Amino acid sequence: MSETTTDIPDVIDELGPVDWIVVEFPGSQFKGEIAPALADLVDRDIVRVLDLLILKKDDDGKLEAFEISDVDDTELGALRSYETELAMLLNEDDVQAVAAAVEPGSTAAVLVWENVWAAPFGSAVRRAGGQLVASGRIPVQALLAVIEEDDEYLAKAGV
Repeated sequence: MSETTTDIPDVIDELGPVDWIVVEFPGSQFKGEIAPALADLVDRDIVRVLDLLILKKDDDGKLEAFEISDVDDTELGALRSYETELAMLLNEDDVQAVAAAVEPGSTAAVLVWENVWAAPFGSAVRRAGGQLVASGRIPVQALLAVIEEDDEYLAKAGV
């Protein structure tokens, strides 16, 4: 059964927060080694993949962008199974912005996903009249740096 325009507010109300990441892999090939970890998250209804794009930038900076249907199966692993679920949210401007951040001679994957686990909370907030006004993420590298600094401080203090 297809959704009508009047059904869209109901669908949106049930959505969880949507995030995106770009992961870069030095070298000329994206390998599907992350596919099992992503598949596990999808299978457990923690996330729902909304868009997935592969970018390859050669050593001269020339960019190629691939949708899942364009990429060789050996490079994808189980990621191809998400092809029918993808919403194709990323546009040409998004691709160019990501490309500017990718180093020459690298491959990058752009992943957009819904945090399905948070959908009930988000829906409850919206029904209560609330709205998201800020969000953020702390990179793991920043956390590790703080922990390392704390360890060094404690070691110097003799604790």
